[in-house]
Amino acid sequence: MFNGQSSMVNRVNWKPGTLIYPLPAVMVSCGSTPEEYNIITIGWTGTLCTNPPMCYISVRPERYSYEILKRNMEFVINLTTERLAKATDWCGVRSGRDYNKFEEMHLTPGKCSVVSAPLIEESPVNIECRVKEVMSLGSHDMFIAEVVNVRVDSKYLDEETGAFDMASFDPLVYVHGGYYSLGEKIGKFGWSVEKKKSNL
Repeated sequence: MFNGQSSMVNRVNWKPGTLIYPLPAVMVSCGSTPEEYNIITIGWTGTLCTNPPMCYISVRPERYSYEILKRNMEFVINLTTERLAKATDWCGVRSGRDYNKFEEMHLTPGKCSVVSAPLIEESPVNIECRVKEVMSLGSHDMFIAEVVNVRVDSKYLDEETGAFDMASFDPLVYVHGGYYSLGEKIGKFGWSVEKKKSNL
């Protein structure tokens, strides 16, 4: 157990690389008409800002979805689950040039409230995004987007408080080439500084 004392750790240098894990494993849906609907699995994604709510995805320009994203400047981030693990991986290794991914993985394109891109009905959380800027970074371009709407599966809402229980749908995460489900909860935000309740 960590006791605040320093210990000797044998560290070695690696070349610079992206080793920030775990990451959410998400399926991003794009396209404005059924003929161009596509799904791309993304690991490079995350939150950028709270107000306004903003996020990003990073995509290689050679990916089939890249031109669809640039043309429409809208997309949906669909959070994935342990049950969707196979579809998540398949949509990342197969190209929309060769397959209709919705049909192949038996996924259902749904209508969004704000953007024209489809959502994935089987996903518990659909984050509708509108691109504000595209930044060329090197191997990937970053699509910086504002979150314009979020749709959630009501079965994961607490009936009393209306709060959304993110952990209850078994979110899928990506760690250095592997997919994992979440383990046991070990705490909550702020638990490390909470005052212990008195037994008196």
